[in-house]
Amino acid sequence: MHPILFRIGPITVHTYGFFMAVGVGAAIWFLYAQAKKQGYETGKLLDAAFWIILVSLLGAKLTLFFANLTYYLENPGELLSLIRSGGVFQGGLTFGLIFAIIYFRKKKIPLWPTADLVGPAIALGHGFGRLGCFSAGCCYGRECLQPWAVVFQNEYAHGLTGIPLNIPLHPVQLYESALNFLNFLILVAILKKRKFSGQVFCFYVINYSIIRFFTEFFRGDHDLQDYLIRGQTAFSSLSLSQFYCLVGLAAGLILYLVLKKRKSD
Repeated sequence: MHPILFRIGPITVHTYGFFMAVGVGAAIWFLYAQAKKQGYETGKLLDAAFWIILVSLLGAKLTLFFANLTYYLENPGELLSLIRSGGVFQGGLTFGLIFAIIYFRKKKIPLWPTADLVGPAIALGHGFGRLGCFSAGCCYGRECLQPWAVVFQNEYAHGLTGIPLNIPLHPVQLYESALNFLNFLILVAILKKRKFSGQVFCFYVINYSIIRFFTEFFRGDHDLQDYLIRGQTAFSSLSLSQFYCLVGLAAGLILYLVLKKRKSD
């Protein structure tokens, strides 16, 4: 774990921020390359990407804030940690999607063909983002007795994220990073052979919902209020994030069937 990449005088560059920047850059690069290849107005699409990313980041933080409203009202000093946090990814995705629909219609950008480019771009950027999480110690895993367990020892990261030190944990951030990169490759393969507009984006929603549902079993950073069902083990519990994944999975499947039927009509 290396939460601080480097320091130059009073300037501190955090590894989390670095990987977030790399992720955003990689996502925009993919979007630009594909848009240019398919004859889009790249300038208009990059403007859209900028605003969607901004709204998504804000939405992720607002979702985290309102999901823990009582805690933040009772501990206003923790609002600074909210600013540093990446927020709730599903919340950011929802805010970004709603904004994108409105923005695309206003700017006359084709919605579903463009969404098919956005899906793989998000997966690619998210893969890098989770590497940042691992470096910072946020979104950490529960205790692990397997040979690949990781032990964190950085006091600075512990102060920022509360990650347990000197205890073997599941490297759940790396699980999700690897699965997001795999999702990116799968979506690119589907993009090359898509049969209708929106197909790739539907698979992004479906695939990520499955990925996040699975990795949630190995998360160790949840409090009791983060669960709808709290069983004896992680596998007999259902977290709020897993519930959102089930909603996302159902939405992705329904959208897939609707768009497929529209194409066949």
